[in-house]
Amino acid sequence: MCGIVGILNLNKESVDQNLLKKMVNTMSYRGPDDQGFYIKENIGLGHCRLSIIDLSEAGHQPMKNEDGLLWIIHDGKVYNFLEIRKELEKLGHRFQSNTDTEVILHSYEEWGSECLNKFNGMWAFAIWDEKKNQLFCSRDRFGIKPFYYYFDGKTFVFASEIKALILCPFIKKEPNEPLIYDYLALGLLNHTSETFFKNVKQLEPGHYLIIASNSRSVIKKYYQLPYNPELGKFEEKKCQEYAQDFLKLLKDSVRSKLRSDVPLGSCLSGGTDSSTVVCLINKLLQEAGIDKKIIGHQQKTFTSSFEDLRFDEIRYVQRIIEAAKAEPYYVFPTGEKLWQELSDLIWHQEEPFNSTSVYAQWNVMRLAKENGVKVLLDGQGGDELLAGYPRYIDSYFNQLLFKGKILTLLKEFRAAKKVGTQPLKKLFFHPLKEIALSLPQAARLYLRQKLNPELRFIKNSFLKKYKKREIERSKRGKFNLQKRLWEDHQLNLRSLLRYEDKNSMAFSIEVRSPFLDYRLVEFTFSLPAIYKIHQGWSKYLLRVATKDLLPEEIRWRKDKMGFVTPEMIWLRENREKIRDVFKNKDFRSNVFVNQKLLLDNFDSFLNKKDLGISEIWKFINLELWLRKFF
Repeated sequence: MCGIVGILNLNKESVDQNLLKKMVNTMSYRGPDDQGFYIKENIGLGHCRLSIIDLSEAGHQPMKNEDGLLWIIHDGKVYNFLEIRKELEKLGHRFQSNTDTEVILHSYEEWGSECLNKFNGMWAFAIWDEKKNQLFCSRDRFGIKPFYYYFDGKTFVFASEIKALILCPFIKKEPNEPLIYDYLALGLLNHTSETFFKNVKQLEPGHYLIIASNSRSVIKKYYQLPYNPELGKFEEKKCQEYAQDFLKLLKDSVRSKLRSDVPLGSCLSGGTDSSTVVCLINKLLQEAGIDKKIIGHQQKTFTSSFEDLRFDEIRYVQRIIEAAKAEPYYVFPTGEKLWQELSDLIWHQEEPFNSTSVYAQWNVMRLAKENGVKVLLDGQGGDELLAGYPRYIDSYFNQLLFKGKILTLLKEFRAAKKVGTQPLKKLFFHPLKEIALSLPQAARLYLRQKLNPELRFIKNSFLKKYKKREIERSKRGKFNLQKRLWEDHQLNLRSLLRYEDKNSMAFSIEVRSPFLDYRLVEFTFSLPAIYKIHQGWSKYLLRVATKDLLPEEIRWRKDKMGFVTPEMIWLRENREKIRDVFKNKDFRSNVFVNQKLLLDNFDSFLNKKDLGISEIWKFINLELWLRKFF
């Protein structure tokens, strides 16, 4: 994990060295161990290094090849770099370091853009090819690592973080109104190449970008995740076989992510995904080939916990701690601390976010930092892969209905009612809600306003201005479980990965996600949908696969908390401070939000009995974000 920046002046002007260094310094927390620069006339590359593999000076970046015609800066990790290195050595390549970065450089030298298909990992990198006089940039398949850029036809600038880009005097700093509409009215984040900053874009996952000195630019998608849209017919024998194959792939993914030259630990929420990762690490520790110096005799786990038991999963966490013989560390976020640190959190996140669960994750990363751990494994991506969220049952029920599987639907409905993972009214409500969203736009907007009362606080003028951005929800996979999962994996997951990258790098932590190994993802999406939800249970395939791995009370957990925080309670504790934000005469959100109506209804929202996610959080976050950056 590192921070990368670059400037390419296509008008042949020399790169401003001071600006390049300032850009690197503004995000030095991403790489506090080393800094490096390559500047030659109109091209400049900057790097700050978080040393994880090969801690010696040989890992310094920017890194060049033997003849000095290729230069690379890289953020991320290619987990199969040792295997690729052996292949390259047979082809005559020689290496000066033990890093994965040098493997990327030689892979590009050997195979060009086709090298991307060989990598298994997370990355954002840029290679200056002096021979071709062009810049080759790439982002990993699922967008785990960030890559932001600005291009006006004359100057191309890129960075790991937006705050580095907006230091450039030629980039006009403006909020992106259409993205603000998507956030407030549609609840969408990170769904396009646009960002909340009008003149800043992001290279989308699975894409590469080429900028040539003749101003020619190419953006090409190199990876498309396939999926099996079929419902399938459940067969017990096949289910057992699929589960064994799934666990084998996941175990190999975890093993590859234990390659490290610095201390390593795990995030543990108590859910099935993170619990599976922790138990697999424990299993691998008992086998040969894992360096116990990196993990220790006991692996360290890091958990966000709350005194209010309605939001706490500590009983499940402790059961995994016992089973995996791990060394636990806990942090207890509070509403008071949230308000004290919210400005810093917004600064690091750079764009608005949907809930205070981001703050809980922020605390987990800091806890790991305080206890000497530099690399964390987690369970990110498991829900979108295996139908972990309760909302997926609507697509499954709809698919059964429209495939004419009425008997199976009735059996699954009864089973879901018995399992009790969702209230009975939601089992009816979800499918009806999705079908209603296929209505004409005017009717759809009316229904959304009824279902989402916070929409009335958005100014009508703003709603009318961008009403054409209403996403065509009828195209979503509401009648096909696999399509719904695929869409969430391609879009919704992006926000979670952004939160995680910004939170972890704020404390110089590298996070690795075994469930996002592309081999595992492709295998799971190749299976029929019926193996993901079965007999009322979500994540059925994972529950079968972990039979001899997880304690039974974890394997068959019914509740899904999803890294929840006591958000409404926290907001009530900060009632007057939030009111002051909304009362401010210099209310920056005035273009988008009806300030008076928000204030008039402020108390009624905070006094609601519902303790879930607050409808007004987005308005708080947007206003504080505008103040922070504009």
